[in-house]
Amino acid sequence: MDSILVTGNGPLNGQIEIAGAKNACLTLMPATLLTEEPLTLTNAPRLSDIRTMTTLLQSLGAEVSSLQEGKVIAMSSHDIHNHTAEYDIVRKMRASILVLGPMLARDGHAIVSLPGGCAIGARPVDLHLKALEALGAEMELKDGYVHAKAPKGHLQGGVVDFPIVSVGATENVLMAATLAKGTTVINNAAREPEIVDLADCLRRMGAQISGDGTSTITVEGVDRLNGATHPVVTDRIELGTYMLAPAVCGGEVELLGGRLDLVGAFVEKLDQAGVAVEETAGGLLVKRRNDRVNAVDVTTEPFPGFPTDLQAQIMALLCTADGTSVLEEKIFENRFMHAPELIRMGAQIDVSGGTATVTGVDRLKGAPVMATDLRASVSLILAGLAAEGETTVSRVYHLDRGYEQVVRKLSGVGAKIERIQGE
Repeated sequence: MDSILVTGNGPLNGQIEIAGAKNACLTLMPATLLTEEPLTLTNAPRLSDIRTMTTLLQSLGAEVSSLQEGKVIAMSSHDIHNHTAEYDIVRKMRASILVLGPMLARDGHAIVSLPGGCAIGARPVDLHLKALEALGAEMELKDGYVHAKAPKGHLQGGVVDFPIVSVGATENVLMAATLAKGTTVINNAAREPEIVDLADCLRRMGAQISGDGTSTITVEGVDRLNGATHPVVTDRIELGTYMLAPAVCGGEVELLGGRLDLVGAFVEKLDQAGVAVEETAGGLLVKRRNDRVNAVDVTTEPFPGFPTDLQAQIMALLCTADGTSVLEEKIFENRFMHAPELIRMGAQIDVSGGTATVTGVDRLKGAPVMATDLRASVSLILAGLAAEGETTVSRVYHLDRGYEQVVRKLSGVGAKIERIQGE
């Protein structure tokens, strides 16, 4: 099994190109199931999760081709001959559930295995199922599979009232509603940039959608959707992650393709910590104002709040901050699994339920550590960049799910980092 070796060696300087958003691309790809015409995505990230979604769509009968070294994904679903998303594929990634709404909307039936993915909390799919039931779908759970059908052969517009904000469930019902008969209103909808990106793509395909980016989305169903070409939005989580690199190590790094509107709440916390972020012609320039950052308190919230997917990374920064920081995790109940690994590196962290108290130390020390999930893996790499000595991060297959070419991108700005091939 591969590992990543990181040696702390001072400030970072240069440019890092930010890829298209993993979470957006994984949502956009199932949209091909809504039309018989070609759908092409540009600015696609090159990740193992994208390959998993490719395999899933191909198993259903879609044609999926990777072009221009993986940055373009060309898809066609003119012949969907299978409506069962099998466990062996779905278990690898929770985003697989997003094929349910499109298949149900287009053909009136679908069978989808309950999904897998990172073990960072329950993340139940019941919100997806109840939302689709509001559009007239009938659901049955049997032998680990969701059996869904539209009794009339099509979905009917309806009112979806989410009890809590769910990005994935909003995406699933949004896609399904585009082909439902009549008007659908989604209340307490997620507001993430990935939702807006999906709505933009669906509009290019002929969907009638308004209100995306707010908590109420309205969809007027249409009879059919056409093909389109759509650029995947910049990955705000990769952006935030690499913005932390010069904050942790010192130096100046420009993030090409970076946009302030994607990371507003995150930038506010960086500013409080003493990290300057400036807009440039090509993106965002990040540098520390002083030798040591200030402690800050962080509470994760749905967009536009502080993203849960950057909580582990900012914890790595706060391990060497001046003072004590309190991080409150309100999205996933089991997302401090990286804390024990940071403690192995000399961090002072106390976890109690959904709260972690971090008291900054002068310097972390390199150590063998283990990645427990996708975001935890990169937080340990960030910590290793600023630590004294060598840090070996194992189980980096998590990393491959969400970050493309980490070693190349970080070594390009001066980091001493290499991937060690496992046996």
